[in-house]
Amino acid sequence: MKIFTFDTTLRDGTQGESISFSVDDKLVIAQKLDELGIDYIEGGWPGSNPKDKEFFERAKELKLHHAKLTAFGATRFAKNPVGEDRNVAALVAAGTPVISIFGKSWELHTKRALGITEEENLTLISETVKYLKDHGKEVVYDAEHFFDGYLANAAFALRTLEAAQKAGADVLVLCDTNGGTLTGRLAEIVSEVRKRFDGVLGIHTHNDSDVAVANTLAAVEQGCTHVQGCMNGYGERCGNANLSSIIANLELKLGHTTVGPEKLTSLSTVARFIAELANLPLRGDQPFVGHSAFAHKGGVHVSAVLKDNSTYEHIAPELIGNRQRVLVSDLSGRSNVLYKLKQHGLADRLSEDSRRELLERIKEMEYLGYELEAAEGTFELLVREALYPGLHFFDVEGYEVTTKSAGTVGSRSTATVNLRAQDGVHSATASGHGPVHALDVCLRKCLSALYPRISEVRLTDYKVRVLEPKKGSAARVRVLVEWSDHRKSWSTVGVSDNVIEASWSALVDAIRLELMRLTEQDESVERAVEDYCWGV
Repeated sequence: MKIFTFDTTLRDGTQGESISFSVDDKLVIAQKLDELGIDYIEGGWPGSNPKDKEFFERAKELKLHHAKLTAFGATRFAKNPVGEDRNVAALVAAGTPVISIFGKSWELHTKRALGITEEENLTLISETVKYLKDHGKEVVYDAEHFFDGYLANAAFALRTLEAAQKAGADVLVLCDTNGGTLTGRLAEIVSEVRKRFDGVLGIHTHNDSDVAVANTLAAVEQGCTHVQGCMNGYGERCGNANLSSIIANLELKLGHTTVGPEKLTSLSTVARFIAELANLPLRGDQPFVGHSAFAHKGGVHVSAVLKDNSTYEHIAPELIGNRQRVLVSDLSGRSNVLYKLKQHGLADRLSEDSRRELLERIKEMEYLGYELEAAEGTFELLVREALYPGLHFFDVEGYEVTTKSAGTVGSRSTATVNLRAQDGVHSATASGHGPVHALDVCLRKCLSALYPRISEVRLTDYKVRVLEPKKGSAARVRVLVEWSDHRKSWSTVGVSDNVIEASWSALVDAIRLELMRLTEQDESVERAVEDYCWGV
């Protein structure tokens, strides 16, 4: 069965905390949702703010090939004739083929929020819907707080739907606006509504009880053929129903058609793209599209997945554009390490003893707090060192770093580093903006004559985590440093009870790794590590 998808990321999603899209962001996202095959894209409320007004003006130039752009608003104000209501006029002026309006279904809101009678509320609904239909619009009617309203006064809630449908509404959407209705009760109510109303029924749920996706799927099973939600579950309070999960479940678990199997393979890409524009990290454990959704860490799990993916994966990740990952940690069995080595033809290049030693080294480092899951650069270095045990570039003979306060103008750090390389001892002294920067400058000075290309590597992010909080400032810390050579990025990690030492360890590993890459450009190793660390 065809289930119509209605995305409200650009309207309801922006009501979520920390989410703010520019007009340009909204235009790009609308284009991307259209490419995914979404049926309706709700762009915002043109009568509520200048940003949405500008969006609809500029959206007239969008070249949408599938989706119908939708403007959102409310029924007319009680004091205004529908033809003189500014918000209704703004909806028409937005120029979209579809308009979504909400009206009150709960007598509590009708009497307290609007301060009108039930009959007056029904008139607001019917007159607004009819006015929009008379202007040639497809009308999606959102019955706000429908489930709460139904439980309080079922007869009145159903009359609001009847008023909208008789006035010509094309879709009646049942809204769990407070997100408090549990799945069994919601399914019962939708079933009763389906018996009383023909035509297209829709469902709009919020996630305050953590069942928004389940509620949406239950509503579909009771006859709803129009589903609303936000990508990545964005939205006010606890968010809206996660449309990416809804789409995947409807297509792959319930056998319905939403965007179709071909476009479904871009679902993960679109979810991550929107997360990037929202400037929010995509939850690693987000179902279907998260980078941990098909990640395996336990050795028993990995061993089984090597034999048959379905042992620990509910679907093939490729169906929704995601990918299987194997994590390497202290929980790893040999299968975890061998997985990537075998996948790229590297396993035969390590003896059984070398593979065992590599695994034991990884486990010991994880025990000390290294967490190689997040430090794919350090993992790559370990693999390369196992493959090329004789490849050695330098030894650190010693380093020293001092930081002096300069009064009101801040502080200045100075470092001295002594290295022994193949042509002798190299020493350098340099100042920097902090001790790590000073050490970085010194290390490059010592090696630049021998290896000029290390100058291309740049630090792009730096994180410190305390591993033993009860020890206070004497605790061990883990320093995770991200690097880039302008082509790709990777992370290295250091652990110590001295934050400078931990930072130095991560810094030295990053340089060692880059030198190994430059000297032994083994693409099979790079592919294995890229696969291991794949994610957003």
